[in-house]
Amino acid sequence: MTAAPKPAAKMNANRQKKADAIDVLRNAFGEKTEVVIVTRNKGLTVAAVTELRRKVREAGASHKVPKNRLAKIALQKNRFEGIASFLTGPTAITYATDPVSAAKAIADFAKGNNKLEIVGAMFGEQVLTAEGVKNLAKLPSLNELRATIIGLIQAPATKIAGVLQAPAGQLARVMSAKASKG
Repeated sequence: MTAAPKPAAKMNANRQKKADAIDVLRNAFGEKTEVVIVTRNKGLTVAAVTELRRKVREAGASHKVPKNRLAKIALQKNRFEGIASFLTGPTAITYATDPVSAAKAIADFAKGNNKLEIVGAMFGEQVLTAEGVKNLAKLPSLNELRATIIGLIQAPATKIAGVLQAPAGQLARVMSAKASKG
């Protein structure tokens, strides 16, 4: 028995769906993306995947479960091509502009759920192992760094304002004392 050939219209529709999926992935691997993390699903429930997606979204990242073959095609001639070898088995990708927040979200979830395995990542031009992703997650996020810098900038300004106001306050007290005596 031979399989019946598919109608041409159905084949064209399938090809178009695959081409669209590849385009979506190429956009995901675009210029603004700083990190792509590959994870392996070892039996996560739908509820667990939903929770993972929520945590990743809160971190400002996106999480997709593409077909490995389509993802490898999208990675061709792309700066994230180094992760193509990670795409075997039931994998998912997380990508973001803030690499630390995405790594934290994935690492925190993986700590509490042994059915999610971190395979590796690509951060800029650097291929990271699972241990590298965990180390990246330990760094302060972009927002934490911004808050620290603002705090450092504001602290001297408030001290300067206090120092500058002190003589004026003393002068006002002296003038008030002189006015009340006279």
